[in-house]
Amino acid sequence: MIGSPPTDSPAGQGKRRMPTAWEQTGGLAGLFYSSFPVMVFVGGNAMFGLQAGIWSAVGTAIAFILLRVVRKEPLGPALSGFIGIAISSFIAYRSGSASGFFLFGIWFSLACFAVLVFSILIRRPLAGVAWSVLNRVPLEWTKDRPSRFGYDVATAVLAAVFAARYVVQRWLYEEDYTGWLAVAKITMGYPLLALALLTTVWAVRRSDRRLKRLKETAE
Repeated sequence: MIGSPPTDSPAGQGKRRMPTAWEQTGGLAGLFYSSFPVMVFVGGNAMFGLQAGIWSAVGTAIAFILLRVVRKEPLGPALSGFIGIAISSFIAYRSGSASGFFLFGIWFSLACFAVLVFSILIRRPLAGVAWSVLNRVPLEWTKDRPSRFGYDVATAVLAAVFAARYVVQRWLYEEDYTGWLAVAKITMGYPLLALALLTTVWAVRRSDRRLKRLKETAE
């Protein structure tokens, strides 16, 4: 997630550059590796049947991993994409339904929504906790109510995104709209998540400024 931006002053040197919301979701690579196999599945299923769609999607995901290996690039985006495609393909195979390909993502969205809401209820909003853990930053903001409120808002926005994913895609699944499920999965995936993470940018910057002022006042 986000931290304080670097400055040209000596005091700002050495600070890590703050990643954008788009970069946090994996950027263009993350979007491509997660969405292209889905499009391949839908196309393969429509033209040649379910089995062809499944193996085409899995094969595409594996090809992305091999491509990253050959180019000596980080495997994270391609590997996470492959895991999702593999699980989705297995469910589709077992259910014998093309719509089953999207079932894992639907229930995953519901689980994420529940975890995010729970983190707010226990006063450890996940947006702030994840940022602190990933960047090895102390959880000082948990002791400051205004800072915690900012992270509550950011976490609530993320929860709303996952809730919207679940409601829309669950309805499309029940209606067996496989093509529209693919559209919803892609458009409500990385792009929507990147927009939602802008609230985390706001929360981190707000908290950093406030905690800095409180520290300076205490000194």
